[in-house]
Amino acid sequence: MKKQIAFMQKQQRRRSWGIILGCIAIVVKMVFGSHPDWVEKGYSRGFYVGIRWLFSFCFSGVSFPLIYVFFIALVFFAFRKWFQLRYLPNRSWGKRLRRSLWSGLNFLGYLAFFFLFLWGYNYNRISIEKQLGIRPKPLTGKELETAFLAQTEQLLDARFSLRGDDTTAFEQADFPGDLEARLHTQLKTWLQQQGFPTPGRVRGRLLYPRGIFLRFSTAGLYFPFTGEGHCDAGLHPLQWPTVLSHEMSHGYGFADEGTCNFLAYLCCAESKDPIIRYAGCLNHWRTLAFQYRRYKPEAFQALRDSLPHGIIADLIVINAAMDRYPDLIPHLQYRVYDAYLKSQGISEGMLNYDRVTLLVEAWKRKKKG
Repeated sequence: MKKQIAFMQKQQRRRSWGIILGCIAIVVKMVFGSHPDWVEKGYSRGFYVGIRWLFSFCFSGVSFPLIYVFFIALVFFAFRKWFQLRYLPNRSWGKRLRRSLWSGLNFLGYLAFFFLFLWGYNYNRISIEKQLGIRPKPLTGKELETAFLAQTEQLLDARFSLRGDDTTAFEQADFPGDLEARLHTQLKTWLQQQGFPTPGRVRGRLLYPRGIFLRFSTAGLYFPFTGEGHCDAGLHPLQWPTVLSHEMSHGYGFADEGTCNFLAYLCCAESKDPIIRYAGCLNHWRTLAFQYRRYKPEAFQALRDSLPHGIIADLIVINAAMDRYPDLIPHLQYRVYDAYLKSQGISEGMLNYDRVTLLVEAWKRKKKG
């Protein structure tokens, strides 16, 4: 009898470890929120470097996205757990329900612990603008117009250098077969030049089925539990470089969305590969165009209509690719992810993505001296 009681107590403790670890991880995050210097030195440039080396050593040679394996295993264990609870001997439905709820809380605790442990504390690191010594500031209407017109000129030059007056849109065949490797090399080189650690190799995967993210208003995902970045294969190839670079930036310890957009811009716009450079210029042009159109809609439309037919063709195929996968639940993703970002200490929520404009302009000012 004593052995049976001891065994049951041991089982109960085992079913509580996730809750305990999750609570500890959340408390640590609360402490880190007031000490970004601790996170930067101890975690982002310390402990997390070891995690990245481990991911790289174990998984970088795998030829398929490991997120598939993760979710297959998750479904298997969920079914196994349901089966065990369904056929517990001599237990009422009330006891089975309580045990199911407790098991669910325990699982969520483990999830929170490993999310923060493997990557999530990077949300509290020192901002990239402080580390680069740049000062992003809100743009006046005139400054936005100047940035947009300058980006338009850069876009025209990038397109003409590739195809001249050709009017057809780019296709997947126009991109290098080793696109991921080239983007990784460019990103890693830039980060090293700025003094950031770049341990191992962060993989950027195309994820299928097409539209798996776009159906929820998302283009890509960094998955901390496998250490890989993912891009929805349903996007047009002209969008792949910036999305892959963005997600790989997450892998190198940058959690802020605006920061990763900024790093993706630099990775692509400063690439030696003309097609990658053009894709980066086009992506940033679309970001500025969205903002400029709200400022001067008529002027924007006049400029948009005057673009070369080749660029217009590229914009059409990008929009067409995204229109193939309309939202399953409109606005839900925005609200959920907005709440998630705010819970991680990013007060502006989804507006954080727009920080790329301020960071790019601040970086350009610094380079000009």
